[in-house]
Amino acid sequence: MTSPDMPSRPLHDWSATELVAAYAARQLSPVEVTQAVLAHIERWEGKLHALYALDAEAALAQARASEARWLEGEPLVGPQGACLDGVPATLKENIATRGTPMPLGTAATELVPAAEDAPPAARLREAGAVLLAKTTMPDYGMLSSGLSSFHALTRNPWDLGKNPGGSSAGAAAAAAAGYGPLHVGTDIGGSVRLPAGWCGIFTLKPSLGRIPIKPPFAGRVAGPMTRTVADAAQLMAHLSRPDWRDGMSLPWQDNIPWLALGEQDMPPLRGLKLGLMMDAGWGLTVEPETAAAVQAAARAFEAAGASVEPLRGFSTRTMIDGLDAFWRMRSWLDISALPEARRNKVLPYIRAWVDRGASLTAAELYHGYSQMAALCDAAIAACEPFDYVLSPVSPGPAFPAEWASPINDPQRPFEHIAFTLPYNMSEQPAASINCGYTAAGLPIGLQIIGKRFDDLGVLRVASAWERMRGPQRPWPEAPAG
Repeated sequence: MTSPDMPSRPLHDWSATELVAAYAARQLSPVEVTQAVLAHIERWEGKLHALYALDAEAALAQARASEARWLEGEPLVGPQGACLDGVPATLKENIATRGTPMPLGTAATELVPAAEDAPPAARLREAGAVLLAKTTMPDYGMLSSGLSSFHALTRNPWDLGKNPGGSSAGAAAAAAAGYGPLHVGTDIGGSVRLPAGWCGIFTLKPSLGRIPIKPPFAGRVAGPMTRTVADAAQLMAHLSRPDWRDGMSLPWQDNIPWLALGEQDMPPLRGLKLGLMMDAGWGLTVEPETAAAVQAAARAFEAAGASVEPLRGFSTRTMIDGLDAFWRMRSWLDISALPEARRNKVLPYIRAWVDRGASLTAAELYHGYSQMAALCDAAIAACEPFDYVLSPVSPGPAFPAEWASPINDPQRPFEHIAFTLPYNMSEQPAASINCGYTAAGLPIGLQIIGKRFDDLGVLRVASAWERMRGPQRPWPEAPAG
């Protein structure tokens, strides 16, 4: 079904908001959209390897059920009219879905079907979204890479020789490649923002607890990964609904107008006070093309009436070394408890990184744990004078596909997360949105950080940038053959 006023793009390129409008007008069916997206996945997936547990028949059954609801005039509608009924979606592999094993990206995991849906999966099912598949991740989510001992190597659709980043590797690659409009990842140090930046998509790392998740952990969040800010807002309206299973989740707020992103809803940029951080205080130096793109975005905000002031880096090598020690110990305890045969299946890079955990003292472990609070305090204090803060998402663009990190050194694993990690520890919302391209055509991510709990404000500033930045390059096309 088509009409002259419908977008001429192929169905796999349509946004969630466009699809829902077409379903409501009976111009499209969830079944034909799902069929189109599945066909598009078949063209791409042999090269991209973004998915795990794809179930086309189950997806089509969900699409037929959604089609029936639309034909009866009774689609599933969420808070404030948000609707995802019949919209194709994926979930990161570490977000449990009932009946599907959860390997956590590693061949060391015993594959046991999950007993129940984790909160984000439950919310998407309740909303009637069409769950196509899970998306890939590296071993235990401990890499900013598409490299995994369980999944095939996930690649970046902008350049198959490049890495999509991680740990939400498959979700970012799938969004950029057009595997439907809605994807959900997780982030504990940059794992939705880094791949979003390297794949040119939008993501929001929400305030800790805004989206209930299982299992909860300090700094760990789930977040929407989409091509547009409006689609992410639709997901936020559903994913932020309450779930008692996350004891760290925030109280449910039914008055956050997630969908109010039109120009009439925007706070004026004139008068906003923005910080611009181009040096995080440690880690890799920002590369010239990345710096130029982020600084150009800051100038555009200035031209729109905002004031922009430099923000010095506030995190330190002591903080990151402490966190590195704490996380090594945590992972070493998990991995060393495995039988030897399973332990040997973990990526060698990960094993090399965790080995130091065996020699850490109790004092070193406690000091490392304490750096989470130190980093939290430093981030909140540094951001306090500003309404929002701008920075690069990462110091440079996507790196070689086969590497575990941008410098591929297990003894220096976090040099590229200096701009993202602080806001996990401080529980602040932070988005990644494209702000340009390198000479080689690789996307460059702009990070927008807000004060704690101001998730809607970050979405609104990102939406304002989405309008200001102008037309983007066409999304990557599936390779021939």
